Amino acid sequence: MLLAFLFALLSEGDRELAARLQRRDPQAMADLYDRYGRLAYSLIFRIVKDAAVAEDLVQESFLRVWNRVQGFDPERGALGPWVLAVARNRAIDYLRSVDGRMAQSAVELEANEHPSMFTDLEREVLNRDRARHLQHAFERLNPHQRLVIELAYYEGLSQREMAERIKQPLGTVKTWVRSALQVLREELRAAAV
Repeated sequence: MLLAFLFALLSEGDRELAARLQRRDPQAMADLYDRYGRLAYSLIFRIVKDAAVAEDLVQESFLRVWNRVQGFDPERGALGPWVLAVARNRAIDYLRSVDGRMAQSAVELEANEHPSMFTDLEREVLNRDRARHLQHAFERLNPHQRLVIELAYYEGLSQREMAERIKQPLGTVKTWVRSALQVLREELRAAAV
């Protein structure tokens, strides 16, 4: 839900590139990688905290995009956010795997990260006005709201898993998530007017 909400804010485009990918144009894959490879790597690296693993997961993500692009419908969403969602999901799948859990136990994840991934997206994907509104919306979140949004987005945790991780009642976590999404929705709706 959060991922779809945030990616809905990204600009539409890439229709021609998506059509070329669906025609299996090899140059389209190179163009896609040129356009989104660095962003995908940044996102994956932020999640897995390992450069070599991030490089492998980027390759796997783009292979997955190539293999599944026939099912992509540009009427239902933009190509860039879909590519980044595939990359994010691949990174979270890795963290949940045996290899990922072993690597994760070797590296301590930062507990209070800010969603600075959007700093990169500001330059690469969002126009400056939308980036400013998105940053303002995140700044309006209190620390509890920000924490649950980060746990959901960067680690793919369910509300129950968040409650266990931060040792808070499930009802409290649900309230924080609901109120965070409400704040983001109101801020971004106001910015769109």
